[in-house]
Amino acid sequence: MDVSENVDVALLLTLLAGLSTGIGSTIAYFIKKPRIAYLSFGLGLSAGVMIYISFMELLPGAIKGLGELWALAAFFVGIGVIALIDLLIPEPQNPHDYTGLDEPTARQPDSKLMRTGLMTALAIGIHNFPEGLATFAAALGDVRFGIFIAIAIAIHNIPEGIAVSVPIFFATNNKNKAFFYSFLSGVSEPVGAMVGYLILMPFLTPAVLAALLAFIAGIMIYISLDELLPMAHRYGHGHLVIGGIVAGMLIMAISLLML
Repeated sequence: MDVSENVDVALLLTLLAGLSTGIGSTIAYFIKKPRIAYLSFGLGLSAGVMIYISFMELLPGAIKGLGELWALAAFFVGIGVIALIDLLIPEPQNPHDYTGLDEPTARQPDSKLMRTGLMTALAIGIHNFPEGLATFAAALGDVRFGIFIAIAIAIHNIPEGIAVSVPIFFATNNKNKAFFYSFLSGVSEPVGAMVGYLILMPFLTPAVLAALLAFIAGIMIYISLDELLPMAHRYGHGHLVIGGIVAGMLIMAISLLML
């Protein structure tokens, strides 16, 4: 397989997924009281897609190409890398913490709000970097998987955009500035893809690609269990979240059977 044929598509998918943070900014501008609860079903669906594709496609494919031992090693290294990134981000600025976004009218001193928004943008930028690499690498191996992962990541990037734009907007009353910083936080995903392309392409043998797919599966599972599902349950009804998970898995199962 000549993976170089998929480079343009992989970069485009990663760009679209990363810049979906701008959708969250737009929601924060025009909805008087943004409610992340509206996204609970979508977040559950995103987790369902990621979990299904990780355990049913990415990891089995890696085991086939590498053997079980090395594939599982790459899988847990992926989990470890994204977990380390989480641990290095201070909890108040961690993009998993959306406390208060349902009630953004509670004003704080402007300087504190601005700092919160900027630190959140930085944290999300760091957090999104390996997601960009994951989307890019998955699309290199199989464009179908890249599309599914890009959609799933785009869905959960929307509330991240809200997390950046709301405090900056309320601190500055400047919609353009809020959108700009949210936009920058999403740019790290295509940057991650470009770094992956420049570093990995000279060494992208079938074995390396298989290891990378297992690595991606680890990242996807961690994001689903540590970020998407806790946030979806926090801001929505449990049955709605479970329905989203099942729907995501069902959509993936049907699409893979048809393709």
